[in-house]
Amino acid sequence: MAHAEPPTAGGPTPVVRRGRPRSEAAERSIVEAVMSLLEEGLPLSELSVDRIARTAGVGKATVYRRWEGKEALFVDVVRSIEPVDPPLPGTSVRDDLVAMLETVRRRGLAKRDSALLHNVFAQMQSYPRLWDMYHRTSLAPRRRQMDEVLRRGVEMGEIRDDIDVDLLGDLFLGPMLVRTVLRRDGTPGEGSAEQIVDAVLAGVRGPV
Repeated sequence: MAHAEPPTAGGPTPVVRRGRPRSEAAERSIVEAVMSLLEEGLPLSELSVDRIARTAGVGKATVYRRWEGKEALFVDVVRSIEPVDPPLPGTSVRDDLVAMLETVRRRGLAKRDSALLHNVFAQMQSYPRLWDMYHRTSLAPRRRQMDEVLRRGVEMGEIRDDIDVDLLGDLFLGPMLVRTVLRRDGTPGEGSAEQIVDAVLAGVRGPV
């Protein structure tokens, strides 16, 4: 029986694949196999599909039916470890910005506190194709979401219209990224997202 992969926004026409339906249990076992091998200290360069499939107790074809290659699989592994992005409240531009920065705070702390996440991210940056895929599928959509919120703020007159939206995003994200990634002694506590958003909004607020 034919099974079609779900379409992705703006992506190519879905490919119809032959064989058994996708199994969530099989996918989970493959992701957990990668995590297990990484926890054992195996570097990404030594994680072959053969070894992943053996550890997961599945065939290589099962892996390739679900991921186009190791890079796509590794990106999904990282996503499974990272904190889930909650939906934006949508009550105001400020509230949406606070929610996004709080997500950045939690994700940054998770990378700091999780030896596995820290190890994977350190290695990912040595693999340009893998890092580019993670950026395109995970980081870029989050940045586009922030740009949409900022544009809404400009349209509503809450934010000045003479500042480039890309720069605006950096002004909001920069302080949180510095404190979660670069400053080991500057761990941002609860409420820091609100403090950053309010401080930046005070400087970029539209005319009253």
